[in-house]
This record gives sequence, C-alpha cells and structure tokens, in this order.
Amino acid sequence: MSKPSPTNYASYFQKYIDQVTETDFFTALQNQSSGLESFLQFVTEEKSMFAYAEGKWTIKEMLLHMGDTERIFCYRALCFARGEKTNLPGFDENDYAANSNANSRTWESLIQEFLTVRKATEVLFKSFSENALAAVGTANNNEATVLSIGFILLGHFNHHKKILAERYLL
Repeated sequence: MSKPSPTNYASYFQKYIDQVTETDFFTALQNQSSGLESFLQFVTEEKSMFAYAEGKWTIKEMLLHMGDTERIFCYRALCFARGEKTNLPGFDENDYAANSNANSRTWESLIQEFLTVRKATEVLFKSFSENALAAVGTANNNEATVLSIGFILLGHFNHHKKILAERYLL
C-alpha cells in the first residue's frame, strides 16, 4: 500500500508522513521494526534519565510517549477499520507524559513494552484488508484513513528518533 494522499489526513500530520522515506507501508513497517531493539539498547539506564533542557522529557518519558501514541493511533485505526462513526477524542501528550510514571521504571522495561506494542501494531495492520486500510474515520475532528494512520505512527517514531539523535545522544 503506497503513501496516502494529503487529502486522507489532517495537514498537521504531513510532518510525520514526510518522515517515512518508503512509499510502501508494509516495507516501511518492516524496515523500522527490524532495527528497533538494537537502537533502543544503545541507550543506557543512566542516559535514559537525561533531558536536554529544563522542562523537556527524559528519554524514558519520550519512549513511553512513543508507545502511548502508537497505542492510541492503533486504536483509531481499529475503530476506523471496523466502521466506527463516532468522532474519537484527541489527547494531550504532555498530560500523558506527566502521568506516565516513566522515570520510576527501568529502561529495559520501557524497551520491552514498546517492542510489545510494536509487535501488536504489526499484527493489527497485517490483519487489515485493502478495504479496511482505505476506511475513513474521524478523531479529534479530523478525518483520516486507516493507512494514513499507519504512516503517521511510523513517521511519529522517526520524528522522535531524530530528536533523540540530535538533542539527547550528542
């Protein structure tokens, strides 16, 4: 399945879709997933508590945010694929991070949680038919297709991976 048209998602998400270089969703998913564990294992327990500036998330909080967001987007994809007509709510990522308890957990536990979430994402998206991937729903007053949600969640990960490399792991 190729990249969705900008008419299939809110313009705000273009920055995430632009972060995915592959044009085929399943190729992009496989490419990103194959290097996840080794990338995350690069961060030490000590380094995982680092925040590059006052008021910014620690690496632990960022990873848990990435997992929370992936879960939320997968829920949206599932709802849309199953024909949900309700406008699903948005979420405030800063409230989620503030209530995540990420910094009291081990880095390894956060890695394992994210890898589990990603495996569930892979299984979910592989279960969708072409019709399901083309299904449209509404979240936070914005329409999107299931496929566009998939590209957004991959781009969201790439976005934060880039921030991690540029601001945290200098």
